[in-house]
Amino acid sequence: MADTLSDTISRLYTDPGEYIDSDHPAVVEFARAAAPADASARDKASQLYKAVRDGIRYNPYVSMRTPESYRASSVLAAGNGYCVGKAALYAAACRVHGIPARVGFADVRNHLTTEKLRQSMGSDLFSWHGFTEVFVDGAWRKATPTFNATLCAKLGVKPLDFDGHSDALLHPFDGAGRAYMQYVNDHGTYHDVPAKFLMREMAREYAHMHGEDLSGRDMEREAAEQ
Repeated sequence: MADTLSDTISRLYTDPGEYIDSDHPAVVEFARAAAPADASARDKASQLYKAVRDGIRYNPYVSMRTPESYRASSVLAAGNGYCVGKAALYAAACRVHGIPARVGFADVRNHLTTEKLRQSMGSDLFSWHGFTEVFVDGAWRKATPTFNATLCAKLGVKPLDFDGHSDALLHPFDGAGRAYMQYVNDHGTYHDVPAKFLMREMAREYAHMHGEDLSGRDMEREAAEQ
C-alpha cells in the first residue's frame, strides 16, 4: 500500500460510522482524555489501545442480539464489551484523533478459555472475532484490545501490548508455553461494524448459547475459580 491514503479512502476510515460512532460526545471525551493531541500518531494509537484494553472489561456474555453490543458509544457507557464492541470503540477513539481505523474479523480457535464459556459455546472456535486495524506510519497495523490486564492475570498470560507499529493480534501461547490462539479464517476488514449480519451469524453459530440465561455470568470470576 502507498505511504498515504487517498482523500476519499481516508475519509471512509476517519469519518464517523453508525457503530464506530466517533462523533458521539462521550467517545470524543474518552479519546481526548486517553491521548494528548500533540502526541505522534504512533503514540496515540498505543495509548488509545491501552485505554480500551484495560478501561473496558472483556465480557463474552453480552447479548449479541442487540445492536448496542456492537456500538462504540454503548460499549463505552457499559464499561464492558466483547471483542467486536471493544474493536469498534478503539477504532472510534483513533478516528477522533484523525487516525484512519477500521474493524477486521477472523475465526479464532481458542485453546485457553474458561470451561464454563466453552460449554456454553459448545466449541473452542470463536467465529467472527473482531480486531482493529489502524493506519500509522504508512501502513495498516493490526491490534486486538480484547483482553483487559486483570483478566489476563487470571488466565495466566501477559496482557497483549501494542506499540502503535508492530501488529498485536492475540497471544499464540499461554504463560506455560501452550498453544493459546490460532487465527483460522480471515473475513477481511470493514469501515463499520456489519452488526445486522453479525447478530444473525452469532445466532446461527451459537444457538445453544443464545438460548441460555447468561445474566450474572462473569469471565474473570470463572477464570479465578478454575
